[in-house]
Order: sequence, then structure tokens, then C-alpha cells
Amino acid sequence: MATTEITAPETGTEDFRAEAAAWLAENFAPSLVGKENLLAVIEGDSDPDPEVAAWKKAMGEKGWGTPTWPKAYGGGGLDSKQARILQDEMAKINAWNPIGGLGVMMLGPTLLEFASEEQKQRYVPPICRGEIRWCQGYSEPGAGSDLASLQTKCEDRGDHWLINGQKTWTSGGQWADWCFALVRTDTTKKHEGISFILLDMKSPGVEVKPIQMISGASPFCETFFTDVKVPKDQIVGEIGHGWTIGKRLLQHERTNLSGGGRMGRGGGPSLADIAKNYVGVDDQGRLADSDLRSRIIKHDMEARAFQATARRVTAEAKSGEVSLASSILKNVGARITQERAELTLEIMGMQGLGWEGDGFHPLELGSTRGWLWGKAVSIYGGTTEIQNNVIAKRILGMLDHQ
Repeated sequence: MATTEITAPETGTEDFRAEAAAWLAENFAPSLVGKENLLAVIEGDSDPDPEVAAWKKAMGEKGWGTPTWPKAYGGGGLDSKQARILQDEMAKINAWNPIGGLGVMMLGPTLLEFASEEQKQRYVPPICRGEIRWCQGYSEPGAGSDLASLQTKCEDRGDHWLINGQKTWTSGGQWADWCFALVRTDTTKKHEGISFILLDMKSPGVEVKPIQMISGASPFCETFFTDVKVPKDQIVGEIGHGWTIGKRLLQHERTNLSGGGRMGRGGGPSLADIAKNYVGVDDQGRLADSDLRSRIIKHDMEARAFQATARRVTAEAKSGEVSLASSILKNVGARITQERAELTLEIMGMQGLGWEGDGFHPLELGSTRGWLWGKAVSIYGGTTEIQNNVIAKRILGMLDHQ
């Protein structure tokens, strides 16, 4: 007769679960449920809710906003299993992480790998506490898909660097405190002439101009640098090694955009619930439109499979193992996000085409603008075509043969 082996919880696992649950109960007030503001980590909040501010301070001091980052730099110092337990316990009470933004998504992991010890001690703890908002200075008017052709010049002036040039699509540039940027320190070389630098957005000579999108929002900026002086110690890594650092940061960005962000997940009610309200149900309680029902089921299956894979890759990235699968996830997540938006508008019919006015519910107006905004997800963070090139060359090993 076969026996079933029962595995006891690992030593310390249940102790940590109890510790996490107790700490969360003490610090996350039930009234905080639903108060998550995804834009606050980028835009900031001119009139912060005292409870939200206290929750952010507690998470920052505990280091659990960046749970797997080293304690020495303000992180939680948790291993991957503890981080999953913390995530589970937060989900049980609908607690949300108030620490985020580009500093957490992209810059922090990159600094932990490439920065000097002095730079880590200076820049990483404020990221863990959510005190500094960062923006990204990569794309330029003439250097988008071919990022390595960037021309923003960074000249050595002895006791400082002098930066002149322009960046575009700077996410949150109008609200950011600091910027991490790729600049050209050598005009005679392409990839080897690029360096990675950190600069204060309040420096004289920095100017930002928000760009209004078709959705009505202005999350991006044009950023101009005119004789901006930057201290010599704000170059990360060696001079001329910026392309290597910049590529690693893009891997973190794509992994987080797909797995750690909201891509592919959607927000608000499920497609099935929306469809029941707009399309109706049959005498068995099923969606009356059988074709739509099948397409929603197919979409939900793909979205859940994507989310499970994205969580795994995100966990690997937090442990320092950045997967090449980030490019695959970026493309799949973009497709699923856009498909959800298209299905939502199809379900709503004419009510899904409103821009403003009393004749439309806020969910309908949000869906219209979300559909328009979603057109950008296959562009930012590296276009679908660029990701296909990365997948072909670096994952499948397909090289061009002349």
C-alpha cells in the first residue's frame, strides 16, 4: 500500500509568517485598503494622506518595500521564500506596497550590481525608503530604437562633467528629483563611447517640457540639458562602460513592466463581470454571446499563464538572476494588455467610445482612455520589433549571415 509523505514546514518558515502577519496587522490599517495610488511613486502627492504617509514610512524603515535587497543598503534582506510569504500575507489583508517607481524597478538593482560601495550607500537607501523620485534619460529625438546612436554630450571639465543635449519620453521628468542617464563621453566610438551618469534634476541648466498624449495624460517629457555641471563621482561604473550597464537596466525594466508592473493584469472588474452587465446572461447564467464568452475565457487563460510566468521571472530578477525571457514577457504582456482593452470596448459598445460627459460612467471613460494609452505599451521599454530582434539573436541564437 502506497504511503503519502507529509512534508513539515521548513524551520523558521512559519515563524517568519507569524512575524510578518503580526507586523502587517500593527502597521497596515484596514482603512488603507483601496488607497493605493500607482502614480504617487512617480508624481508624488502634494497633499499626502497621513495614514498613507505613515504606512510608507513604516515599510521604508522595515525595508520590506524592497524585501530582497540587502539590509546594508536599506532593503529587507529576505530570501526568496520569505519574500513570497510576505507577499502572501499582504495579499490576505489587501495590503499594498507604497515603495516603488523607477528607482525600485530599474535603477536600484542596477546600482547594486555596478555601483561603487560609496554610491550604493548614498543612493540605494533613499530608494528603499521611497524618498527620491527618479526618471530615466535614455531616448533622444534621433536615438530611439537605435539607442546607441545617442548624442547627449558629457565632457570632462577637470573637476566636473559638463552635459549638453536632449532626451525625450522622460517618464515623470517633471516630478523627478534625480535622473539616471546614458551620455556620450567619447564621440569617436559608438557603444564604447557611452557612460552611465546620475544627475540632480534641480541642477541649473535642466529644463523639462511635458508631452501630452492622445489619452489626455502627460506622463512623459522632453528634457533639455544646457551646460549642466555634474560632480565627477556621479558616473556609475567605468567611463565608456555605460552601454553594458544600460542594457542590464533595460532587462530590469522589461521584467518589471511585464511581471512586477500591471501589464497583462488589467485593473478593476473582470472582463466576465463587465460583459454580464453590458451583454447579459442566458437562462443558465452564462454570457448570452457564446463567441464572446469563448474569447474572454481564452484571454483569461493566457493572462493567468502569463502572470504566473512573470512572477517567476520577477522573483529570479530580485535574486540577481536577470532572465533573457524579459523580452518575451514584454511582448506577450503588451499583446495581452492591448487585447483586454479591445475586448473591453467591444463589450461596452457605443458606451466604450466616450471621452467626457454625463452620459458615460467613469469606468467607461477610463476604459476609453486606457485603450488609447495602451497603444504605447508595445513601444515604450523597447518596441515589439526591437524585442523580436533580441529574442532572435540572444535567446534563439539566430545571427545575421551576410
